[in-house]
Amino acid sequence: MLREAVAREKVDFHLINLREYGAGNYRQIDDTPYGGGAGMVMMAEPIFKAIENAIELVGGSNDLRIIYPSPQGKPWNHGLAEENSNVKKLIVICGHYKGIDERIIEKYVSHEYSIGDFVVTSGEIPAMIMVDSIVRLIPGVLNKMESALSDTFAADLLDGPHYTQPREIEGMAVPEVLFSGHHKKIEDWRKVRREERTREKRPDIWQKYLELNESEENDE
Repeated sequence: MLREAVAREKVDFHLINLREYGAGNYRQIDDTPYGGGAGMVMMAEPIFKAIENAIELVGGSNDLRIIYPSPQGKPWNHGLAEENSNVKKLIVICGHYKGIDERIIEKYVSHEYSIGDFVVTSGEIPAMIMVDSIVRLIPGVLNKMESALSDTFAADLLDGPHYTQPREIEGMAVPEVLFSGHHKKIEDWRKVRREERTREKRPDIWQKYLELNESEENDE
């Protein structure tokens, strides 16, 4: 979908190689941390230069967010993807090693997000997850926006089960209601399945769903 978004002129991507801004003959971009400790830290100066170049490349800092995927950030979710899909310019800093010099965060980073409580090899991985979830929500990227809006996490419940050909395989048949042609019955069946799945597999989402419904009833 990222390639499709570019082809449809809905988004532009610019990849910046930090080595182009590295110091010395070896284009150094990392060094040992002050105070000791294991691992290397990405240096401030190359990233300062890269960010300034990126800001110039996107035409200034108006409607710009500078994102750093980080364990200390807000947990990434659909709501944040939707929020960021409405921002015109995003710069994403991809950390490595033990992280980046704190002064980069102090000077430039406007938003920090976390994709979960686990460690991945480099910042490119969470960056791609975030970018993909953002871009698909930009109007005109998907053929049918209603498809995105019905996905799990875009709605209040988990998505329900889906079936396609063949009608039966190894004794497992597609539920008869899906062949009924009765749209109301199919819609009701799907809602019940979504509620069942959410209650059984994601009780945290189910509790939020109950609280939301209760709040709407009280407002009435």
